Amino acid sequence: MDNVYKIYFFGLIFFNFIHHNKITIFAIMKIELHQIFNSLYKDTNIKVFIKRLDLIESDISGNKYFKLKYNIKEVISKGYNKIVTFGGAFSNHILASSIIAKNNNLLSIGIIRGEAHHPLNATLKKATLNGMKLIYISRSEYKLKESKKFTENIYDLYGDCYIIPEGGTNDLAIKGTGDIITDHDDYDYICCPVGTGGTIAGIINTSNSNQRVLGFPAIKGFDTLNDNINLWSNKDNWTLIDKYNFGGYARFNNDLIDFIKDFYLNHNIPLDLIYTSKMIYGVNDLIRNNRINSNSSVLLIHTGGLQGNIGMNDRYNLNLPI
Repeated sequence: MDNVYKIYFFGLIFFNFIHHNKITIFAIMKIELHQIFNSLYKDTNIKVFIKRLDLIESDISGNKYFKLKYNIKEVISKGYNKIVTFGGAFSNHILASSIIAKNNNLLSIGIIRGEAHHPLNATLKKATLNGMKLIYISRSEYKLKESKKFTENIYDLYGDCYIIPEGGTNDLAIKGTGDIITDHDDYDYICCPVGTGGTIAGIINTSNSNQRVLGFPAIKGFDTLNDNINLWSNKDNWTLIDKYNFGGYARFNNDLIDFIKDFYLNHNIPLDLIYTSKMIYGVNDLIRNNRINSNSSVLLIHTGGLQGNIGMNDRYNLNLPI
């Protein structure tokens, strides 16, 4: 078994929100940083570290913690009592939004892409247990969710509410994801899974211009992602690499399943099927093919999402680590 060297980084960021005479502590963070050792990295003299956002000490783990922390401050400071947001059936963001709403005594509505399936998968079941009301719409309707008419319909149906976009990505989310990287993260490469682009945009903004930020989209096709990241970021030191999406969102094959299980066996680090596993698989392939410079250092961002493995295990009998 390969060794893993652990560094404990204690984040000092916390928020006190006063709402109806109640103080809610959003989070006090502890983030683990692991150095990973294997023969591939040894042969190329590349030092690889993984920042474990999946282990932060908060009810909401992973990148969703960072995306939601300033949004929830805005919700409470403006006096909203209801949030509306969007996602697919396995959306980490839907679950995270339901948790943060429950923790702050807010109503929550999740608009879900596609048809309802019963019994609910683990993600949506947990969301409903947190009090979230699920509304299913067709995929064609879902594509219109950012239109002015769609937004007006939301306000007509649900009244005075705070709308959080799909994946949680807005200006406040990008401010939050910028906190993922600190002055201590002076690596040559920073690698990040990409969904809507909000996490990598924040990382780009905080990175140094001489660092290279590599994004690994979990979806197939990313013209819109390029546009979004260009809009949200303030540097050009980044690249999206599209060949490791395994066919699209939530798609996979036996190679990826084997990779996740081997990685867990060798490093005792669970990876989610949809995002982080595809990134690390891609990074290893880039190193193997000399696309990442030897004698360099690489930081991998583990964005969490492990709850999604529960639903994938139930649906496909995969036995993935959770």
